[in-house]
Amino acid sequence: MDDKKPTSFTFEIDNLSEKKGLISSPKFLSGNDEWFVNVYPNGYHIDERLSLHLQVANPESLPLGWKKQASYSFALLNQSGEVLYRTPESCKLFRPQFTGWGSPKAFTLQKLKDMGYLENKLILKVDVKVIEAVDEGAVTGNDMLDVRGLKVLYSQLPLVNKLFRKHPDIAVNFKLKNQSVKTTYMNFLLGLIEKLDKPSPSFTEIELSNAQSELIDLTEAGFELDWLKKKLDEISLEKKRGLTDGSPVQEIDEHIKNLNLELEKEKGKSATCAAEVLLLEQTVSDLRVELSKEKKKSASSATEVLLLEQMVLDLKVELSKEKDKSATPNDLLEGVVSWEVLDYADIYTNEKGEE
Repeated sequence: MDDKKPTSFTFEIDNLSEKKGLISSPKFLSGNDEWFVNVYPNGYHIDERLSLHLQVANPESLPLGWKKQASYSFALLNQSGEVLYRTPESCKLFRPQFTGWGSPKAFTLQKLKDMGYLENKLILKVDVKVIEAVDEGAVTGNDMLDVRGLKVLYSQLPLVNKLFRKHPDIAVNFKLKNQSVKTTYMNFLLGLIEKLDKPSPSFTEIELSNAQSELIDLTEAGFELDWLKKKLDEISLEKKRGLTDGSPVQEIDEHIKNLNLELEKEKGKSATCAAEVLLLEQTVSDLRVELSKEKKKSASSATEVLLLEQMVLDLKVELSKEKDKSATPNDLLEGVVSWEVLDYADIYTNEKGEE
């Protein structure tokens, strides 16, 4: 057992009557470990009391399997530093499942009011003595630990502890008998909580719909999740407001996000298809270049080509007629054809000259 020297730490709170939420003291060292005090001005699950809790600082950064046994007490001081009242000393084992212990009934608010400390400066002192500290253990991040009848991963302990501190009745009606099913539901819940911590604008309609379905399943299983439903409703409402505020940029952004989801599904298509598409696009591009070149040719060249083609067709017609005349000698036919060709040639030469 490793005995440590006791440590005293004093801190002040001004105008306690105006404080409504949790107050955390500055951090201090005791037994080579960091600690702080949580002050609940309106009591911790108890009314008309000032509750004080000693907390291990940054438990998620400590080595796996850490444990710290420590004794502590709280004291109320006057302006001269004299002790007016001290809570009984307690000795507790701090570990990943229980990172804080305290005195829910430390001081009555009526007594503090009578002494004038609700409107003036309140001076508190905590005395801590670390009796034993174990900073290493055999557990790993994948080991399962029991937290209020639920099996959770060691790496999930900080989130689970925070969840039960803020919502102690969350699993009161969660009474499934199968431990594997209970663990699956718990993982579902932790995943949904982390998911809803994202900024509202980053959610897609699909993600919000999935979150609604998961919340319904968890509620039907027995979890008390009114606070989570309220948060999801607020996110959905903020999302709808963003889509209906007349801003085309936000609407386009939402459309892009949905398209990106669809794009991810299409990324499994083969590279061969993609290559074929690129090849076809290149072919079309080449044809457009050739077409552009052809369009630049002069109109006169196009006219000459058409005229020559028409002359050839006319000659073929005349030749066909002459062949049908069985009585016509071959040399006479050849002469006729020759003169016809010469006549057409003269016509073409004259037309070119006139141009």
